Amino acid sequence: MTTTAPVSTDPTRTLRPTGTGQHTESDGVRVDVPALTDVVLGRYADLRRSARELFTEDRFWKIEGQTVPEHRTRVLDQLRTLAREGNVHRAFPERFGGADDHGGSLARFEELVTADPSLQIKAGVQWGLYASAILHLGTTEHHDRLLPDALSVDVPGAFAMTETGHGSDVASVATTATYDPATEEFVLHTPFRAAWKDYLGNAGQHGTAAVVFAQLITDGVNHGVHAFYVPIRDAATGEFLPGIGGEDDGLKGGLNGIDNGRLWFDHVRIPRTDLLNRYGDVAPDGSYTSPIASPGRRFFTMLGTLVQGRVSLDGAAVNAARIGLDIAVTYGNQRRQFPGARPTEEVVLLDYGQHRRRLLPLLAETYAAGFAHEHLLSAFDDVFSGRADTEAGREELETLAAALKPTSTWHALDTLQACREACGGAGFLTQNRLTSLRADLDVYVTFEGDNTVLYQLVGKRLLTNYARTIGGDPAVIARMMAEKVTDAALHRMPLARAVQTLVDAGDARRSAGQLRETETQRALLADRAHTMVAELAQALRPARRSAPDVAAALFDAHQHEMIETARAHAELLQWEAFTRGLDQITDSGTRQIVTWLRDLFGLTLIERHMAWYLLNGRLSAGRARTVTSYIERLLLRLRPHAQDLVDAFGLAPEHVRAEIASGAEGQRQEEAREWQRAQRASGEAPVPEKKPGR
Repeated sequence: MTTTAPVSTDPTRTLRPTGTGQHTESDGVRVDVPALTDVVLGRYADLRRSARELFTEDRFWKIEGQTVPEHRTRVLDQLRTLAREGNVHRAFPERFGGADDHGGSLARFEELVTADPSLQIKAGVQWGLYASAILHLGTTEHHDRLLPDALSVDVPGAFAMTETGHGSDVASVATTATYDPATEEFVLHTPFRAAWKDYLGNAGQHGTAAVVFAQLITDGVNHGVHAFYVPIRDAATGEFLPGIGGEDDGLKGGLNGIDNGRLWFDHVRIPRTDLLNRYGDVAPDGSYTSPIASPGRRFFTMLGTLVQGRVSLDGAAVNAARIGLDIAVTYGNQRRQFPGARPTEEVVLLDYGQHRRRLLPLLAETYAAGFAHEHLLSAFDDVFSGRADTEAGREELETLAAALKPTSTWHALDTLQACREACGGAGFLTQNRLTSLRADLDVYVTFEGDNTVLYQLVGKRLLTNYARTIGGDPAVIARMMAEKVTDAALHRMPLARAVQTLVDAGDARRSAGQLRETETQRALLADRAHTMVAELAQALRPARRSAPDVAAALFDAHQHEMIETARAHAELLQWEAFTRGLDQITDSGTRQIVTWLRDLFGLTLIERHMAWYLLNGRLSAGRARTVTSYIERLLLRLRPHAQDLVDAFGLAPEHVRAEIASGAEGQRQEEAREWQRAQRASGEAPVPEKKPGR
């Protein structure tokens, strides 16, 4: 007989236990916290730990309440300290002090969010965008001339791609770089106000140079968007150079340690050699050459070299969600509210069903996002190290990043908001970090690719892959359409649902047992993802032979389905990564508990999309009810292990820095209980007023 763990009536710990190696047992199993931390930290565990050790020092921490100028100055100083001490150049060649270690570099970078998200993003602008653009889009001459000052922050740099009028649609930026063969110079120009470069980190105050993306025009031909190195300010005075102007973006909703700003150019001349010419070059006479003949492929190849921004935001978002859950679960394990079965004992928050429902599915999803990020990080390193640097490898990496970055950043915002609410008024206090952390993370969902646009990119890639699979063979298409009709009839007929109901009838354990099987969860999640692609492809098939306006209208009519199809694909990727992650856990008790957590993630996804499963006949009403009831059982089983599961994130108190997660709440609660016990024992406690009629 299966038994579930009883709900605890005492907090599992009265003080914050991070790093103690203590465990909580239930159902005869426990979490081996240090061993699980090794799994959670992944392939780059040692590099992550060394970064975290550095960020326990308060000189890197955000000081809440600083003015914008004070915060900006502090972050710039911190950035220069990192350049000297922080091992932040690992992704760059050894001759520049790096290690050619692309995955390890991002792993360390992602940990910066524990110190100050403004510092993380400022570092990302300087080394992940500005210096990386020089590295990946430039050639040896650019590397030798420009990288040393970029890496040392002697030249703070901006990454000038986005314009006021064009963000996600980079191919349509309006800034021009027209070649003048008489002087062997490019003339950069901003033709109208909407073409101002905008939202650029380092542009508002500190930047003295920028990598500017502009339409390259030579001999009257526009060869598309290319990158140019452009000095923008006098380093001594901080004033803009002639022909260059701009302004500060001002106070933002978060990340105010970064000086975002705008730039414009009025016929600014730069040398021909300041074109970053790895993928396209202009000879002194103005002739254009490129190793990639197709303009479209050339453009996406150039953008693809900058995918690391999306990869790193995926990881940073996971870390932010971990911080939020560490705070909320620790507080929920100590905070008491309202008497329970015993009138003299108030109930711990995590012993309430809704509180478990609020936090534990988010904990499960955070584990899934973490395992998926490790997969993404490995794919990134494989491509950028050269081990898998093929067109197919890069396309797969770009699609993976475009699927996971939206999923994790939206999840981080939802998690931080839920954690804030779960901590009540204490969660709203700045000293407990949740509100400011959420404010700083807010922009993650729209920079380095707007999340909705990225999901649309994923949807298009899925359709392309689907088309490659079936090809243009009419017989294959006809067979698949027939199978689809049969499939719809099979799943949607009342008889099929009745059979499933009969199988489950009288034995809820059999139904729950099937739902917790790995293959059942995989089948349900994969079936939804694959079916949605097939249905979308069928709906859009007429567009292939339609006039452009008709095709555009058809795509617009199905845009929502495309985005939801991409979301289903991303959720499947996370579930698969979580399932593979279980294989890394050698301790049987820990593996059992984390398997419950994986089950919670999978079944929460199925419950979230229950309407689809019911409408498409994949689940009967009875089986659907079992999904929810089994989730409740899992929440009870996981409740005693919640603290261990957040402790396994490996965050020290110096990383969390929230008073309510420091043990102070446990001390307050224990003090109150001791006082109440003493009052009762003394016999001097006031007697409660009698209720009327008694």
